[in-house]
Amino acid sequence: MRISMGVLFALAAIGGLAAATPALADDLEFTLTNATSVSATEFYVSPASVDNWEENLLEGKYLPAGNEVTVTIGDGRRTCTYDLKTVFEDGRTAQNDGVDLCTTGKYTVHE
Repeated sequence: MRISMGVLFALAAIGGLAAATPALADDLEFTLTNATSVSATEFYVSPASVDNWEENLLEGKYLPAGNEVTVTIGDGRRTCTYDLKTVFEDGRTAQNDGVDLCTTGKYTVHE
């Protein structure tokens, strides 16, 4: 699965720096917002039809509290409904199943 982030996480905490990444026609793009008081250290997106979590999209980076990033899912699937899991730096997790990312175009993680 090819995933690209539209913002460099290391710079997100100091105002953000956009890194333009062209999307393919069938790619699914959405805005991920961390509306918690803790940085997110892992973020997983798997189609609702899949029984296990696919790779960690943050891959050693983090999404600071109060920041957002553009996520592009370019996995070649034609689905809109995904299960989402966020792991925070304090070890807590947040999970939301069956989110229609095509309709909303965004996902906000809450505490």
